Amino acid sequence: MQLTWYGHATFRLDFGGRKILVDPFLSGNPSWGKGWEEAAEGIDNILLTHGHGDHIGDTVEIAKKTGALVTSTFEVCNFLGGQGVEKVNPGNHGGTLDIGGVAVSFVNAFHSSGMDVDGSPVYLGNPVGFILEAPGEKTVYIMGDTGIFGDMGLYNEIWAPKVGIVPIGDRFTMGGKLAALACTKFFDFDAVVPCHYATFPVLDQTPEKFIAAMGSKSSIVTVPEKGTAITL
Repeated sequence: MQLTWYGHATFRLDFGGRKILVDPFLSGNPSWGKGWEEAAEGIDNILLTHGHGDHIGDTVEIAKKTGALVTSTFEVCNFLGGQGVEKVNPGNHGGTLDIGGVAVSFVNAFHSSGMDVDGSPVYLGNPVGFILEAPGEKTVYIMGDTGIFGDMGLYNEIWAPKVGIVPIGDRFTMGGKLAALACTKFFDFDAVVPCHYATFPVLDQTPEKFIAAMGSKSSIVTVPEKGTAITL
């Protein structure tokens, strides 16, 4: 598996023979700011954890250009269909979808989901996280934007993910202390990649609190250079 971080919560995963973009907030992302074309080259799938602008990002433009299948909740998929996205793949909590050899399971995320459209709020369902499974790959848990919650332990019992993509920026998600507790109390990760920090001034600007709180397990934390693929 190759993983590329583009700042905030945007990732590309070359995983199980699929080329997947997660929450492609690219052209408007102040911690990236180089447009979406590089990240979207050759992709065939887009995963969206919820319907906030800093996660839907450039999805409409990318999906129209590439023909990628967009997998998200029912409400987000309906919203994107109304924006002209033709290939949508709706699911919801508890469901598992096959996106061409990769199983995508929808799990809880404690957050919110919606956008303002022409000055009016649009409800976009409940946010989710994703568990990704494929033959020959380590199982990945994309937590999405979330706080800590006890059912994370159940997810470990069911799926035993070995790679965690974890929000740490505080204010809108877990901060470093709670994110580290989630990782160490509930999971036996081989690798943890922090995200959702340093994008905006109100978020924590470095992963230092998270790494310190990981204590003896800090060695499993990987902080990629933006735009550079790593192998996990």
